Amino acid sequence: MTNNSNSANQEERYARLSRREWLACSAAAGAGMAAASGLSSVAAASPNPGKRYNMKKSINLWALPYPEKMDLETCFQICADAGFDGVEVNYDLESDLAPDASEDQIRAIGDMARSKGLEIAGVCSFLFWPYPFTHENPETRERGIELGAKMIRAARLLGTSELLVVPGATYVPWMPDEPPVRFDIADQRAKEAVSRLLDVAEHQQVHMNMENIFINGFLHSPQEMVDFVDHFDSEYVQVHFDTGNIMQYHSPEHWIPLLGKRIRHVHLKEFNRKNAQFNIDTFRPLLDGSTNWPAVLDALEDIGYTGYLTFEYFNPFPHHPEALVYHTSDALDRMLGRK
Repeated sequence: MTNNSNSANQEERYARLSRREWLACSAAAGAGMAAASGLSSVAAASPNPGKRYNMKKSINLWALPYPEKMDLETCFQICADAGFDGVEVNYDLESDLAPDASEDQIRAIGDMARSKGLEIAGVCSFLFWPYPFTHENPETRERGIELGAKMIRAARLLGTSELLVVPGATYVPWMPDEPPVRFDIADQRAKEAVSRLLDVAEHQQVHMNMENIFINGFLHSPQEMVDFVDHFDSEYVQVHFDTGNIMQYHSPEHWIPLLGKRIRHVHLKEFNRKNAQFNIDTFRPLLDGSTNWPAVLDALEDIGYTGYLTFEYFNPFPHHPEALVYHTSDALDRMLGRK
């Protein structure tokens, strides 16, 4: 069988998998990390009761059962009714926001959100996993770069300047058939891919915001992230900081001062250190975990951050899924001092 045939078969196989099926596979990676942290599970009480923070509320649409049970307009309406300022949308192979969507169709998604009183806070995608910039197969890397360019253009059409980018992985535990990549090789490939996308990002004026993932073996210290981002010396390569992705082994409030102004967007994921496993089911609704939110918000305020705080969650409620959206909005209001 030719390489082209293999690539086509791989694409077809990936297209058949839903985003949640991909994420569910990560549960298999958790058992081996059960007792790794040894960290306290008790978050400190708020040192500044009643303090108000100047940041905006957003939610990723993975928190809702789209597209399985809800259409995009229903999701936007629920988020607007719950009081969010913005929503983060997800680029996929098969959805309203996909490679085969026309420019007019993509613009219409942004217009629909704004008609509900919402801004598009940013664009996210699970496609950085099946098509990582660091993969051993050059055809897979090329497909990832191609999709990255499409995401950049889609972000501009949607009316946002923020794209979350996962720059790579040294291994992916929930994809056991994929070969691990040596760190220095992963770093070289990731830098090459981001460099190739930089002209597109600068032309479209879209920031590629690098995110490290909770178990991808790459950029797992703030110094590594700083060095990676600063390598490009461009305002269009910055950081998408995720509080939950580092809670297993660090405290997010300790990263924030070191990343500083490089932080362009923030994901809030609550994390429970009492959980014996480390997978997507470890992440919890806001305030039902171990994160020291007052310290995190103070640290963000200290670096002058006034952008979106986007709640990211992968398990929509099976019944009354809108309840999670309302709970999250209320929790953010309390965290930000709006209530």
